Amino acid sequence: MILDKLGLRPILDLDMRLGEGTGAVLSISIIEAAIKMIREMATFESANVSKGEDQPV
Repeated sequence: MILDKLGLRPILDLDMRLGEGTGAVLSISIIEAAIKMIREMATFESANVSKGEDQPV
């Protein structure tokens, strides 16, 4: 498998044995969700999250 030759691990390992295309199609939604989270997730500052009393300033 190409991933083995590149020393990489698959995003999904579902043991489906249906071919590489099936895993690729399923992985797309996971990758898109990760991108959306990185782009749109609020920071602590923008969400006005305060530090607890026992946390250093």
